[in-house]
Parts: sequence; C-alpha cells; structure tokens
Amino acid sequence: MKQLYWNICGEGDRDLVLLHGWGLNAEVWHCIIDRLSPHFRLHLVDLPGYGRSKDFGAMSLSDMAAIVLQQAPEQALWLGWSMGGLVASQIALSHPERVNGLITVSSSPCFTAHDEWPGIRPEVLAGFEQQLSEDFQRTVERFLALQTLGTESARQDARLLKAVVLQHQMPEVEVLTGGLEILRNEDLREALAACDLPFLRIYGYLDGLVPRKVASLLDSAWPHTQSVVMKGAAHAPFVSHPDDFSNLILDFAQQNRR
Repeated sequence: MKQLYWNICGEGDRDLVLLHGWGLNAEVWHCIIDRLSPHFRLHLVDLPGYGRSKDFGAMSLSDMAAIVLQQAPEQALWLGWSMGGLVASQIALSHPERVNGLITVSSSPCFTAHDEWPGIRPEVLAGFEQQLSEDFQRTVERFLALQTLGTESARQDARLLKAVVLQHQMPEVEVLTGGLEILRNEDLREALAACDLPFLRIYGYLDGLVPRKVASLLDSAWPHTQSVVMKGAAHAPFVSHPDDFSNLILDFAQQNRR
C-alpha cells in the first residue's frame, strides 16, 4: 500500500502540518524544528512522489491534497511553502472544517505571470520542463539556486537546499514535471477570496519566483488576510531568517488560538 512519509514530533498541544515545495522534502524544515517543537505537534510530510513518499506518480493538485489529508490530524494549522502553499490552500478550500488556520510561505495562488499579474514567466517554466528531460539533476539544482538569490547567506542557503534534495532519492522526472504543471496551471485567486479562515501570507522581499508585489495585490483583493514581507529574505525565509520566521508563526498561532 502506498503511504506518505509522515513524521510527528514536538511537545506542544496544537497540530501544525508543514508542506514543502517543488523538488524537496520535509528535511527542509530542520532549521525551524527546534524553535517550533516546544509549541506544536509538528507533522513533517514528504508530499506524494517526493523524498520518502516515492511510490506515488504525478498527480493533480486536488488529488495531492486528498492524499495528504488522509493522514492528517482532524484539526490543525497548515503551513505550506511555495508549491506546498497551493496544496495547503486546496485543503483549506475543500475541507475548511479541518483547518484552524492557513499559512502560506513564498507562495502564490497563481504562480504564472500573465496580464497584470506578477509571477514566473510561462517560458521559464516551459524551459525547466524541457531541461528536466535532458539533465534533470542540474535543472533541479538551478531551480534551488534561484530560491536563495540575493540574500546575504545565499551560497550557504543554496547548499542547504541542495543537501536536502540529495539526502534522499530524487523524485521521478514525471513527478517533477507534474509539479511544474501545477505551478503553471493552477489559479486559486478567486476561490481563496471567499475563504474566511485565519490566513497569514509570508513573502521574501528579494524573492525572484513570487514577487513581493503579489503581497500588496492580495492585500487589496483579500482584506480578511494578513501578510508580512520579510526584508533580506528570498524564496526560503525560514532558511535565511529562522528566528524571525518562527516568531511570525508563533504570533499567528497565539492570535488565532481556538
């Protein structure tokens, strides 16, 4: 039977599920586990097809969300980074009764740039997809380097992300391609506008994949949500600024305690 890698740790009395981004796995959270574990039961998940959850093939966003939800606690705070933010958002939309609060990190309800909406240019995503079939490890490494570009600790952070990928078996090309399809095609802007759950959006000021302009656009479109843009951070603020990031999570959880 296919089963997700699902590790539970921490001494807190509230459940916090953490969902990683494209190409990675749950080890990416190791910078903040010690900071958060006194306050939460942390649920560290490898998304279907990634890391130690390798027996799954490519799937749609809704199917991925459904698989993750099967092993989740009945009530939890959900935190999703990058593509994981789409998965957490989909769960909040389909099963709001299971979600005490939603936190998205360096994520966008629509990752692709079009019209007046900022994001990743379609040709960049198409290029990554083509390169995956040619030199798949180098393509993943290039994508990871983009995530830390511009920060003071960029080199160190990129090494950490690369180590997280190489620590476990690389995802299959079809899984990575399926993830890029999710990033290219999903648009949850309208659906999330009607979501009335406690919702915190965290961005990196230097992020080249999810431009900070997304924060202000959604501040207007979703006035019921909170946003924070972390100065000096890029696409992985929990890696470059673990203390500041953890404090944001703790403050949000305290404000929305049930």
